[in-house]
Amino acid sequence: MSNEYELEELKQIILKHALLNAVKHDGKAALGPVISKIIAEKPDIKSRIKQVIPIVKEVIDEVNKMSLEQQLHVLRTNWPELLEEKRRVEEKHLPPLPNAVEGKVVTRFAPNPDFTIHLGNARPALLSYLYARMYKGKMILRFEDTDPRTKTPFPDAYNQVKDDLRWLGIKWEEEYIQSLRLPLFYDIVRELIRRGGAYVDFCSQKEFKKYRDQGKACPHRNLSVDRHLEEFDKMLEGYYEEGEAVVRIKTELTHPDPSIRDWVAIRIIDTSKTPHPVVGDKYILWPTYNLAAAIDDHLMGVTHILRAKEHQTNTIKQKYLYQHMGWRYPETIHFGRLSLEGVMLSKSLMRKKISEGYMVYDDPRFGTLVALRRRGIVPETIHEIIKNVGIKGIDAHISYSNLAAINRKIIDPKARRFMVVIDPVRIVIERVPGVLEAYITRHPAKKEKHLYKLYPSNNCVEVLISKNDLQLLFDKKIMRLMELANIEYVSKHVDSRGLVIETTFIDTSLETARKYNAPIIQWVSPEHMIPVEIWRVEGNTLSKLIGYAEEALLETVNGEIIQFYRYGFARLEHTSTGLRAIYAHQ
Repeated sequence: MSNEYELEELKQIILKHALLNAVKHDGKAALGPVISKIIAEKPDIKSRIKQVIPIVKEVIDEVNKMSLEQQLHVLRTNWPELLEEKRRVEEKHLPPLPNAVEGKVVTRFAPNPDFTIHLGNARPALLSYLYARMYKGKMILRFEDTDPRTKTPFPDAYNQVKDDLRWLGIKWEEEYIQSLRLPLFYDIVRELIRRGGAYVDFCSQKEFKKYRDQGKACPHRNLSVDRHLEEFDKMLEGYYEEGEAVVRIKTELTHPDPSIRDWVAIRIIDTSKTPHPVVGDKYILWPTYNLAAAIDDHLMGVTHILRAKEHQTNTIKQKYLYQHMGWRYPETIHFGRLSLEGVMLSKSLMRKKISEGYMVYDDPRFGTLVALRRRGIVPETIHEIIKNVGIKGIDAHISYSNLAAINRKIIDPKARRFMVVIDPVRIVIERVPGVLEAYITRHPAKKEKHLYKLYPSNNCVEVLISKNDLQLLFDKKIMRLMELANIEYVSKHVDSRGLVIETTFIDTSLETARKYNAPIIQWVSPEHMIPVEIWRVEGNTLSKLIGYAEEALLETVNGEIIQFYRYGFARLEHTSTGLRAIYAHQ
């Protein structure tokens, strides 16, 4: 560089763009994008880029050593206008539905209330809602609860599902529970038998499989319609025991997929042994998923079905029923599976944990919406993820870090900041000339601040810092306690209360911290702190520890999402025993 002034000016430009790039990418700046921004601001740099690159790398290395909170702090202090610019996020538009007519589109979300909604099945719920709104149509909520044994409904799941949908901002125009509609299904089955599209089968499962795999009809398939109607009435009256008779839908006996051949439409389930949570033991004849879903889609006027590609075989099965009845099958879109890495999404495993009494729906280790909500994930984040993956047929794997990045972008402009100390270490500051004052900023874009006054005793003030930050003090020797003071390490010793770090007061100037490149860390005062239980998920493990936060945390409301300085975002729970913070992400 031609002179010292020019070099310092260049370093400031590099620092600005490195910081801005870092806060946009989880605290890590990259060389290429930073250089592009520098050249855009100072085109003359391009001719001497080889000379500049080592300087850029040096500044980026320093920036990447900072915590995200420190990076934001430096940006706010020096270039606040960059953070005030509105983010322009390109809105994702869903592709059009096939054969959709405005004002006539009817979609449905049809959960089985054997569990609540997780991120995977939030996808058809939200897409069905968004498309219904896009075409000024309506959405139906239908509980498909016609399997009282294998997929036994949870009594509280009906309301939990509705609560989760409301939290997502989903509204539905009609609501149905299939277990209350069984007589209607019986009427349709009678009509199917009359039309020659269904029959009563008395073969055992083993016997039927033998005929099916050979592409042959079972002996009962071609009995007279009157005989089948008579046998169906006997099934309704309880003449047959469980497993002695089923009703099957006629399909092609030589269909390439054997599972489609003459699929079961209705079976007998002894509900005296496994009563249904809605209708008890009132019925013993229960429709399968494919019968109930197919009939209700027609009767409810559903025009478009949006569901996972695992239902492609079910679509083929249901079309046979529609052909027998002379109905038009709805337009069907099959999309890939949506999984969230790092959380438990297996419904069977989650059901097992709940039934064993180990967990509940909102256990932070689960991928249920109510659990994600408890961790501080907001509805807008779920909307953005599902809009991004859309209705693609391929599977989508979302990492928790990706979800966290979206969520951080949404909650960061609103979340208030508080200091917290984990695994505290006592810091004694000596030679304090008078009362120390700290104005802790609750949010950089707002004026709210909290004043703490620390009164010295024998020219000493005591604070607590996190044990993880202790090495910074040993390495740097000089440290800045956020908004309070700059201190210098002197020595350490152990007394009856544990480890004590002795430091000396330097001053309160931010310029001094910059001069020594001092790390800025959070702290709490023993006179102004409260304990807070912090829950944090690591894989399938839930750790619980006690942190110490500034007493202003008591001013929060239950469910508020806050940020602990340099630690991360969390959602607060005010319990009968105190404050609990469910860690969300950095």
